[in-house]
Amino acid sequence: MSKIAFFCIPASGHTNPTIEVVRELVNRGHEVRYYSYLTYKERIESTGAKFIACDEYDCEQKLKLEDGARVGKDMAFSIRILTDTTLALDEMVCRDMEAFHPDCIVADSMAVWGKAAALKLNIPFVSSTTTFAFNQYSAKIMKQSFSQMWNMIISMPSITKDIKRLQEKGYPINNVLDIMQNDNNTDTIVYTSKEFQPYAETFSDRYSFVGPSIRKAGKAALPNGKKNIYISMGTVNNLLLKFYRSCIEAFGGSDYHVIMSVGQLTDITELGEIPSNFEVYHSVDQIAILQRTDVFISHCGMNSVNESLYYGVPLIMFPQTAEQGGVARRVAELGAGIPLKKGNASTLREAVKAVLAESEYQEKAKEISESFKASGGPVKAADAILRVASRGRRKKQQNS
Repeated sequence: MSKIAFFCIPASGHTNPTIEVVRELVNRGHEVRYYSYLTYKERIESTGAKFIACDEYDCEQKLKLEDGARVGKDMAFSIRILTDTTLALDEMVCRDMEAFHPDCIVADSMAVWGKAAALKLNIPFVSSTTTFAFNQYSAKIMKQSFSQMWNMIISMPSITKDIKRLQEKGYPINNVLDIMQNDNNTDTIVYTSKEFQPYAETFSDRYSFVGPSIRKAGKAALPNGKKNIYISMGTVNNLLLKFYRSCIEAFGGSDYHVIMSVGQLTDITELGEIPSNFEVYHSVDQIAILQRTDVFISHCGMNSVNESLYYGVPLIMFPQTAEQGGVARRVAELGAGIPLKKGNASTLREAVKAVLAESEYQEKAKEISESFKASGGPVKAADAILRVASRGRRKKQQNS
């Protein structure tokens, strides 16, 4: 039996892909401890893993609403939050790892504290990557604007100070790439297929492209005989009242049936009168809806795109961050969706009309779906983790 520690950030798009992998490991008889947040406690414990709460240490959750919107957009600010959280967790995580003595640590690519603990304590490490795998080649798809590159340049002194803070606590972090990127010697699970991953051929065999890890769900009870549009801008940067109002203007009173998820912080009453062909919620069972949806209007978070394409649903894409912009470009490149230049009503109507009129969009989405389903899923991901864990066990035996 192996002992495995998981670390993740408080985001559904990063947590959900790991759930079935953890379930697979537990069902095989391995012991898993999962360091996460109370929002996900029930979901994690349903796998049989032991849940450990990190809420009191997390610095992002203590931010003001306007500051929280900067995470993912402002590099220096994001690194500061990751550093603060890593240092806040330092004592607890190091103490727990010494007691639990895991054979390996699996950490989300943004859960820096998990990777940092593995490096500091010399524990075998697996990166869990719910975005595209990132290197100098795949970074090209991000196409950073001049302003983004300039902001990165002027942020470097601040980032360097945060890296020094990590070094002073014994973390062998040398530069920002140690935080943001894995090299070809790092065992990495990527929740997409080689066919969808940009420049997949540039990654070593230490990268396991396993496809999306999709939980089982029933189908939503949506009306037959109508085209169904699903709209969601994710669970993080989703305070977009103007965009939601544009969606209502675009499709209200039309022959489409529209399901719109606006996030927990959006006041639905501020949207005005909801048309009879709309269903508007704070959150929905996205997987259940995607099985009945004809087109998905999305922010293009990687998890949402993976789930959409897994069910062969083409996308209308309105990204809010550089990362989401990169995902949108890849979808458009493969012909499975249309990016929006503007989020106004007329642009939305034209894009949906085009996707529904041209069968090629759905055909391309189905091709990507087939590549996802042939990639191995949770079983392949568990196999990759256990290979690393077996090296960890041998290492412990040699040192005992």
